[in-house]
Amino acid sequence: MALVIEAVSDVEKKVFEYVSSNDINGLKTLFAQNKIRPDIFDEHGMTPLQHAAYKGNKEIAQMLLDHGADVGSGRHEHGYTALHFAALSGNGELCQILLAAGAKSHATNSLGRTPSQMAAFVGNHHCVAVINNFIPKSDVDYYTVPQGLEKEPKLPPVLAAPLHKFIMQVNVHPIRVALNLQPTLITQMPTVKKVLELMSAKEMRRNMETNEVMSFKLHYLAFVIGEVQRCRHPEKSTDPVELFAKKILRTGRGEEYLERFIRDCVREFPYRECAIFRQMVTSLARGSESPPALSVIRTAINGQRAFADNDTPSCSTCGEEKASKKCSKCKKVQYCDRECQRLQWFAHKKECERPITTQMKLLISVAVV
Repeated sequence: MALVIEAVSDVEKKVFEYVSSNDINGLKTLFAQNKIRPDIFDEHGMTPLQHAAYKGNKEIAQMLLDHGADVGSGRHEHGYTALHFAALSGNGELCQILLAAGAKSHATNSLGRTPSQMAAFVGNHHCVAVINNFIPKSDVDYYTVPQGLEKEPKLPPVLAAPLHKFIMQVNVHPIRVALNLQPTLITQMPTVKKVLELMSAKEMRRNMETNEVMSFKLHYLAFVIGEVQRCRHPEKSTDPVELFAKKILRTGRGEEYLERFIRDCVREFPYRECAIFRQMVTSLARGSESPPALSVIRTAINGQRAFADNDTPSCSTCGEEKASKKCSKCKKVQYCDRECQRLQWFAHKKECERPITTQMKLLISVAVV
């Protein structure tokens, strides 16, 4: 019996060795040749999945999950979960994998910190955004099935996938939110808005697992949809998303409208006793020293410095990071794509100037002479 225990112990030791060295091929072979439980523990109470998360190795983590690893398992002395380690590793895709497998985003370690708070502490802001914007698809699917005495579901099943993707978006600029309604959700805005409001309320009724951040985000998304709806004219075929975007992009007045719109959204959040509401109100109540309202809700939803530094290229229309397209005339502003450029052109054309080339400089000098 002692020999059997020793043999199993050696195999388990190899599991941790392969995970630590990122040797997925060796790990696959080991699992294929031996009957191994994925939820084993080292001397620190860590599982192989937690070690894979610590290393930021999403391939090994996925393999362990495929073999039945419990994403919530672990006896770490300081209470770190696999998601805590993934957040500290800086691998956003790994965080997404663990969340989809059921990892609890609000689990706290011995310091009382959640995975997203630990990610923010070490500057892994992409992981903060991934964690804060995650919601299980099952939460959306719930509304595609009639509940109680309902004869029809609140949400047509065909809208479940696009609505889930819509909720998970990280960029919360209102123009990007409005653009992401197309092409499917735009035709069912009243239905989508109602479901988002119900989901926002549900997030605040989870007792110990209340998710204030997600509750506010769902409220915000519903608020944007309501504003887009008001831009729709029943007697005109004008695109309401375009009208909404132009109200924000108007020179001068657009900034005032956006500021007022965001502040109204915060003001109408019904859960005034929660920490996120008090945090936003405090930031917005500094008078002339208050940051722009949009940056306040970005911070509330995606964490401090959720977006890159100011020198990182971003779309002039929707704020999307790493916008690679430039205005072909002035080369001074950047866009995600042609649609974003088209939406802003009515305002940008007034200040757009074609860069002066060497040939043009020569012509100008000749004209002056």
